[in-house]
Amino acid sequence: MPRYDRVVNNSPLARALERVGDRWTLLVVDALLDGPRRFNELVEDLGGIASNILTQRLRHLEHEALVIATPYSQRPLRFQYELTETGRELASALRLLADWGGRGEGAEPLTHATCGTPLEARWYCPTCGEAVDEVDATVQFI
Repeated sequence: MPRYDRVVNNSPLARALERVGDRWTLLVVDALLDGPRRFNELVEDLGGIASNILTQRLRHLEHEALVIATPYSQRPLRFQYELTETGRELASALRLLADWGGRGEGAEPLTHATCGTPLEARWYCPTCGEAVDEVDATVQFI
């Protein structure tokens, strides 16, 4: 039987947390979901983040191919930051996490704009065209 720490460290969740699982990284991603931002705009949007921490998080997100930095000024060299397609894929996970976090504080749940019904997150199989529950979902380890 494998040791627990090895299973956890090799799990998809552990790999995701290695990429985006610290205090500020998901907040940086969230700030970039509305579109490209310059460094100072991110500092304002993320009130309370130190400049050196933001620099570290942006470099890490670039390394993970979740953010692209595009120069907008050569002298001095300054960048605009934008999510890659892979970075934008985090939007759904962030919405679910924010919805979960807000429930404990009495926040309103996400609702369907057309009819106002609270939304439910479900796994969906595009091949079968069916919703899948936890019992029928499996993880393929590579």
